[in-house]
This record gives sequence, structure tokens and C-alpha cells, in this order.
Amino acid sequence: MRLLFIRHGDPDYINDTLTEKGHREAALLAEQAPKMNMGTCYVSPLGRAQATASYSLEKLGCTAETLDWLREFPGQVDLNGCGELRKAFPNARMKDGRYTPRIPWDMVPAYWAEHGECMDARHWRESEVCRHSDVVQVYDHVTKEFDQLLAGYGYIREGNIYRVEKESTETVTFFCHFGATCVFLSHLWNLSPFALWHSLALAPTSVTEVVTEERQQGIAHFRGLRVGDVSHLILGGEPVSFAARFCEVYSDKEHIH
Repeated sequence: MRLLFIRHGDPDYINDTLTEKGHREAALLAEQAPKMNMGTCYVSPLGRAQATASYSLEKLGCTAETLDWLREFPGQVDLNGCGELRKAFPNARMKDGRYTPRIPWDMVPAYWAEHGECMDARHWRESEVCRHSDVVQVYDHVTKEFDQLLAGYGYIREGNIYRVEKESTETVTFFCHFGATCVFLSHLWNLSPFALWHSLALAPTSVTEVVTEERQQGIAHFRGLRVGDVSHLILGGEPVSFAARFCEVYSDKEHIH
């Protein structure tokens, strides 16, 4: 079985759509879509993912099912109940006397580097970040839905592997988001989602591909073939968007810190 995770194009987050650049990126992706064997397609309900998918779907002459759990990972961290966590988000803002919720992949490195539990495959669930957020509950809900979908193709999650109830060489494509893709990959690879949230930067319209390996009959593991591939942008002469990244050097005032 083959899975493709495609991040939306360069985003206009305020209006939940694509920038002009994002539309160019999605169009270039669509030019390559006929060669990619996208198979059955699913898409996030958010506008930026829907707009991105529309280019490839039109090119392929097919449709995609919208799945609510493919939306950007909605888990949020509450800084109001734990002063220690404010060190993780030093740029936290306040509204009406309270800190506004933060997304879990915006922590500064100095914090997670000192809290090894965040990167631990099992103990991330017990971290202060998770104790003061709904990250674990949302993670479990999203990955349960993901596993139910894979089960429909014959791959049943058992512990840390997948039992092959029915062999499949089908391709399934997900048009979704950075945070959500990291969650699915962490689940497939049995890693802490924080390790991927803070170690990967999947560029807009990038393609991540994983396939099953069945080295033992009836037992499958998903292995990555490419992560964050932007060759369609390079071929089209379109610069890769900086979205999903922070400043490369601190003196760079044009990008977020």
C-alpha cells in the first residue's frame, strides 16, 4: 500500500485560502499529478487544502472525499494553568487578561531540549505540554480515524505494526497540513509527534510518500520513500515557500522567530 501526504499551497491563513503564490504552486503540482498515481484522494475541509486539491483533481478528472479529521491538527496548549510552560512560548500573547492558546509545534528549542520526555516515543504523553492541553486526546482521536481508514484497505493496527488482513497495492492521497502529516507519520513510525513537529518543515505543496513493507507475511510496516519533496516547484521554476519555517538566522527580521 502507498500513501501520499500533500501539504496545501502557500497559505493565506487569515482567509483560509491560498496566496497567489500558493495557487501557482498548486497548479505546478497538478501538472505532475497524472504521473504520480494518486489513487483514491481525501482532503481536509479547510479552504487552503481544498483549493490545493482542486487543481490536481481537475487535472485527473476525479473527486476527493472530505474528511473532517484531516484538518490541521487542532490540539492547543493552555499557558494559563502552568507558569513553567510560558518558557516554552516566550512570545505568548494575552487577550482580556489571559494567555491565548498556542499550537504545540511553536515551542522554542531551549524548552524541549531540556525536557526529554517531549521527544520520547512513550513519555511525550506525560509532558507538561500535554498535561495542560488537549494534544493527547486529539492525537488519539485523529490516529484512530486514520487507522480505521487503513483498516478498510486491509491493514489492521496491532501494537506497533499493522496486520495484513488483505494485501493492497493501492495508493491513497491525503491533501492536508503540516501538523496533521507529522501526527500521521509519528503514528506510523511509533515516534513522538513533537520529534517531527520540531524537526521537519514540510514546504507548501510538498509531497511525502510512504509505502508498506511486508518482510514477514502478514506483518506490514510503513517506510518513507520521500519526505517533503518539492521537485514539481523546482521543475516549474517556482521558489519554495518559507511557510512552516522560522528564521534561518536570528538577524533575519523578515521571517518569524
